[in-house]
Amino acid sequence: MQKEELKFIRISFLVSTVLCIVKFIAWYFTHSLVILSDALESIINVAGSAFAWYSIYLSAKPRDEEHPYGHGKIEFFSIGFEGALIFIAGLGILYESIKHFINPVQVHEVGIGLWLVLGTGLSNFVLGYYLLRKGKQKDSLTLQGNGRHIMSDSYTSLGVLIALILILLTGIKWIDPVASTIAGGIIIFTGYRLIKKSVSGLMDEADPEMVNEIINLLQDKRKDNWIDLHNLRVQRYGNYYHVDCHLTLPFYYTLERVHYELTELDRLLNEHFEKGSMEFFIHTDPCIPESCAHCMINDCTVRKHPFKKRLEWNKDNLLPNRRHVFPE
Repeated sequence: MQKEELKFIRISFLVSTVLCIVKFIAWYFTHSLVILSDALESIINVAGSAFAWYSIYLSAKPRDEEHPYGHGKIEFFSIGFEGALIFIAGLGILYESIKHFINPVQVHEVGIGLWLVLGTGLSNFVLGYYLLRKGKQKDSLTLQGNGRHIMSDSYTSLGVLIALILILLTGIKWIDPVASTIAGGIIIFTGYRLIKKSVSGLMDEADPEMVNEIINLLQDKRKDNWIDLHNLRVQRYGNYYHVDCHLTLPFYYTLERVHYELTELDRLLNEHFEKGSMEFFIHTDPCIPESCAHCMINDCTVRKHPFKKRLEWNKDNLLPNRRHVFPE
């Protein structure tokens, strides 16, 4: 899997480098600020692809004594680094736009610039879509982040094209800084989103989609002797997930039987998700008399209270760190 990700990111790096050069050639001929804005963002594409290249390599390294959970967190640093570069580039573009509002610059050779920007924009859209699709298939945050950034670059190029066409048709100078201001705002917003995703990952913010998928699977495949489940937590480390929870089992189970049930729970999730992508730390609790109200073991010989109703496992009762006891 690592080899495939590295192949995709190498393609991204090489194509981004070529397109960046083409955009600066377009700026050289036209002296257009909006084309310069597009070219500056392309430098970030190249830098981001290079950092993503390294992060994929590092995240695939095996665990060691200093990194017991592996190196997967580097992916969040990668998208955060790329987001910060994008954000700074956007601020720089806004600064240049203000300068050109005050002192407008005549745009030259608009036709050449238009065709060059059209070619680079289409190339970026195809490349970004390709990386985003592959990133989702491989569950790679780095590929997805790089793909979204490159696709946002293609949207910026669309705005550049519109601005160049308007300049070509009207000859109005202030269209160039206005279009550059809009492009800068889009770039800043893209950078903000990537930074936010990076911070969320580094702070171990829960992935709602993954949490819901795990809960739905547990609810659908639960066994009668899995009396209660709570304090469910999911953390992501690159392409791997660390899951821990508290599972309530009958108090009279032997250690061997407890181990069997935990292995069954582990097997259930690892068969559903990519093999080896889930790591479990499961704490077991012995059942208590209050557990009888939702214990579904029909032939229990030590039941203290009658069964009341089945406890539905959902996000509201699996995530909190508390046993589930029905009120009297």
